[in-house]
Amino acid sequence: MALIWWAWFRPSADKADTRQQLICAILACLVAVLIARGLAIMLPFRNRPMTVAALHFQRPYGADEGNLINWSSFPSDHAAVFFSLAMSIFFVWRAAGIAALSYVFLFISMPRLYLGFHYPTDILAGAFIGITLALIARAKVFRDWAGRFMMPWLERSPGSFYACLFILTFQIATLFQSMRGIARFLLSLFQSHST
Repeated sequence: MALIWWAWFRPSADKADTRQQLICAILACLVAVLIARGLAIMLPFRNRPMTVAALHFQRPYGADEGNLINWSSFPSDHAAVFFSLAMSIFFVWRAAGIAALSYVFLFISMPRLYLGFHYPTDILAGAFIGITLALIARAKVFRDWAGRFMMPWLERSPGSFYACLFILTFQIATLFQSMRGIARFLLSLFQSHST
C-alpha cells in the first residue's frame, strides 16, 4: 500500500490517468479477495499442508496456525490481493512494480508455502486471479468509470475522499483484520441471541 500511495503522489505527466488506474487497482484488489474467498467457500474443501498427516509436515518453530484450519487453502486470497496490487503498480510505474512483484513473490507467497499454509497451486491460482483482475481493471472502460465517479469526489471534497481512501487502504494493508474482528463479534452476538 505504501507504493500505491507513493505512486499516487509521484509527479507524472498524466497524474489524473495514473490516479484513475490506482483507484481501479484498489477496486480490483477488493474484487480479487471476494473472488478468492468465494471460490474457497464454493469449491471442495482443501486442507492446508500443515494439517495433512500424510505429508509429515514439520511446522517451523513458533509458527501458529491461527484461525486458518477451518478455511480452505485453495486459492490463496493473500496471493490474489497482493499480486493484483503489485501488477497494478507495475502498470503505472514499472520499476516499483517489479520491486512489488518481487516482494509479493519472495516475502508474501514463499513464506506461506514454507509455513504450510498453502500448496504451490493455491498460490498460483491466487496470483492468476489477482493478475487477471489487474489486467481487467486497466481497461479504458474501468478507468473512465473511475474518472467519472471518483475524480469529481476528489476535486469536490478532498478531505472526505482521502479519509475514505486511507481507511480503505489501511484495511487492505491489514487484510481487513479489524473488519473481520467486528464481523466475528457481531456473529457471536447474533448466535448468542438466537439460542
